[in-house]
Amino acid sequence: MEFTLIQKISIYALPVIFAITVHEAAHGYAARYFGDMTAAAAGRITLNPLKHIDPIGTLLVPALTMLAGGILFGWAKPVPVDFSRLHNPKRDMLWVAAAGPASNLVMAVLWAIALSFSANAGQFAVPLAYMAQAGIMINIVLMVLNLLPLPPLDGGRIAVSLLPHHLAVKFAELERYGFIILIVLLFTGILSQIMQPFIAGSLRVLSWLFG
Repeated sequence: MEFTLIQKISIYALPVIFAITVHEAAHGYAARYFGDMTAAAAGRITLNPLKHIDPIGTLLVPALTMLAGGILFGWAKPVPVDFSRLHNPKRDMLWVAAAGPASNLVMAVLWAIALSFSANAGQFAVPLAYMAQAGIMINIVLMVLNLLPLPPLDGGRIAVSLLPHHLAVKFAELERYGFIILIVLLFTGILSQIMQPFIAGSLRVLSWLFG
């Protein structure tokens, strides 16, 4: 079914805002739990989307990639984390980084539950079903994207945490080029080829769990 621009915005707006907002807030909550109060002091441990929205990364880029029919791509204002303030910086970095993708997994599950109950939603059945499907896809895509082992993505932070110190230092140096590498992978189509098997596998698991 083809949707108009307004219909697409209506379907995707709420799932996108929740996916990005909760992801960033999760980093802040985890950082505070493990000893870094930087995000808390900046007022970023909040579910208020206005605190996390980046006009270009959260609104413009996702809209353009959605209209272009490619993998939904975007970002929010990163939650500030001072890893040196964590109780055990190298170890705790893993948990702070993993909190974001973990939140997307939880939201994907919640949207899958909403989809399974949408048939009983009366007059809201159809819009809820479409919104739930969008929520599942958006959160799975963001989870898989952020788990790629490329600094400064969450997967890159996790890799730095797990690697031996001498390798972690060298790998972390990729961060200065990480965003450029990501953009190149996106526009050459390589990013889509890397992500698609993991996205498809995740969707199959959710389909198996929730029908």
